[in-house]
Amino acid sequence: MSDEFEFANQVPPSFDRLGNKIIYETEAKGFNPGLMVLLLIGGLLLIFLVGNYVLYSYAQKTLPPRKKKPISKKKMKRERLKQGVSAPGE
Repeated sequence: MSDEFEFANQVPPSFDRLGNKIIYETEAKGFNPGLMVLLLIGGLLLIFLVGNYVLYSYAQKTLPPRKKKPISKKKMKRERLKQGVSAPGE
C-alpha cells in the first residue's frame, strides 16, 4: 500500500519545468489541412457556378432563338378542321 503513494508529494518533471506560470499566448501553427481542402473545394465550386452563369447570360444575348419544328401539312389541316376553318382549295 505504501508503494502506491510514493510519488504523491512530487510534481512530474514535465510540469515541474513550467513552475507556477500560466501560458496565455499560443502561436498559430498554420492552417488546419481540413480547412484548406474545404476552402479549395469551395473556391472551385464558386468559380464553376459563377462561370456557368456568365456563359449562360452571354449565350442568351448572342445566340439566335431556337427554330421551331415545321408542322406537317397533315397536322395543319387537322388543326384547321378542328377550329372549323376549311383548308384552302377544298
